[in-house]
Amino acid sequence: MTIMATFNLSSFNPGFFILLGIPGLEQFHVWIGIPFFIIYLVAFAGNSILLYLIFMERSLHEPMFFFLSLLAGTDLILCNTCVPKTFSIFWLGPQHITFPGCLTQMFFLHFSFAMDSAILLSMAFDRYVAICFPLRYTTILTHQIVIKIVVAIISRSFCIIFPCVFLLKRLPFCRELVIPHTYCEHIGIARLACADISINIWYGFAVPIMTVMSDLILIGISYTVILRAVFNLPSQDARKKALSTCGSHVCVILIFYTPAIFSVLVHRFGHNIPHSFHILFANLYVSIPPAINPVIYGVKTKQIRDKINLLFFPKDNH
Repeated sequence: MTIMATFNLSSFNPGFFILLGIPGLEQFHVWIGIPFFIIYLVAFAGNSILLYLIFMERSLHEPMFFFLSLLAGTDLILCNTCVPKTFSIFWLGPQHITFPGCLTQMFFLHFSFAMDSAILLSMAFDRYVAICFPLRYTTILTHQIVIKIVVAIISRSFCIIFPCVFLLKRLPFCRELVIPHTYCEHIGIARLACADISINIWYGFAVPIMTVMSDLILIGISYTVILRAVFNLPSQDARKKALSTCGSHVCVILIFYTPAIFSVLVHRFGHNIPHSFHILFANLYVSIPPAINPVIYGVKTKQIRDKINLLFFPKDNH
């Protein structure tokens, strides 16, 4: 009886998990780790520079750049949650991670994804107001309204993802606690349990998909209205400027949503796709967008491009 009680207690509180990396590609781990390390450095440096510029430059203290700084901060959380552990697995071999550590990584991974989706929706709303109601922009998007939007973004993301922690903590684990992945994610952890995980599967699939789809639909509606307004602008220069600003947002939206949705659908339905391909693709979607976003905004947004030139080439600007 004592042995059974001890087993039950320990099974609900597993000591640690082992992250294997990409099964089947172990011989290439060292080489795969090099581009991931470079991508991580680009993401960390690019988003840090964006945050510094937006914080220090008063001319960038506008709602659009505030949302951009929130996106950069969230991308820093996303890449720091997963990528350092990923290339440590690639270079040092399978890594141990405690159960609380695994839950923490899982929470911040999915929380960052939910945050990014909501921020992109907010940025679409910002562009909608700026282009469709330019004269009322500052009266509609006041500091108070922007703060309320940020609180709503954080609250919604937290409320969507936090139940996953309890859905996992209720499960007993009595199998070998080896995760054939580079990081902890909800369904990957749940599949190690020796109990029914139907609730985990449907919550983990339905709720994020419904959230992301609702965000995508609203973003699509915003940009449909924006494009109609842009092509009705009298000045060709104004149309070009508006399309350039919207173009950078659309690029970021495509880079973020396309691989993420593909990865979720493959995880749920792609049983014939090699597991190694799915894991590699899943790693790309948590590392590539944080690295590319600051590059896109640095190149496409004139205000940021000018400030970056001033920061790195001050003599050339005098």
